[in-house]
Amino acid sequence: MFYLYRVKTTQNIKIAVDAVVFGYDTSNGLSLLLIRRKFDPYQGSWALPGGFVLDAESLEEAVTRELKEETGVHINYLEQLYTFGSPKRDPRQRIVSVSYFAIVRESAHQEPEATTDASDAAWFNVTELPNLAFDHQTIVNTAIERLRSKVRYNPVGFELLDTKFPFSDLEKLYSSLLDRPVDRRNFKKKIMSLGILDELNEKAPHKGAGRPGRLYRFNRKRYDELVRDGFHFEL
Repeated sequence: MFYLYRVKTTQNIKIAVDAVVFGYDTSNGLSLLLIRRKFDPYQGSWALPGGFVLDAESLEEAVTRELKEETGVHINYLEQLYTFGSPKRDPRQRIVSVSYFAIVRESAHQEPEATTDASDAAWFNVTELPNLAFDHQTIVNTAIERLRSKVRYNPVGFELLDTKFPFSDLEKLYSSLLDRPVDRRNFKKKIMSLGILDELNEKAPHKGAGRPGRLYRFNRKRYDELVRDGFHFEL
């Protein structure tokens, strides 16, 4: 005779969202938006913007709201990254975090304003990050790896530049994202062969010695048409 025993289970889990927001400018390279926590746990420590998901909102609504409340920064690209659910990742209780990474275009690289449960908010170069609360360094490392992988097969890097840009800025961007120098001649030949950049009849603002180069613009409409025809972006 077999006996079935019912195991009593309990669940006390909360859902949170965390945002890894990347910004870029040609002078300072790739940067990351962080907030300083106003309350425990980890009071006074730097952390990713984020917080708990409310009952009546989606995950995307929650992460957008938290970014606005804690930093005042508006984003123009948002993608779900990974779910972090280690039982001991938060000392308060079991909290599962759905992380997102976002990108802020250079011209919209706003100065953050800390509000709600953040006492400060600031941009940090990704090579000079402070110690982060919770498991946020792991989340950041995952996001950087995803971004560096993604720019090889998706033109997401163009989201970090102004609408019009000199080709040298695109070279600097990819060198920063890939964390290595790019071969200038081969890189330009490859990019131009893709047919997704428009060369404009405009010159870049003159800076220092040398002649100013022409400006370029990413042709999103052309790129979307190529994708529908089976085109694969690859660097």
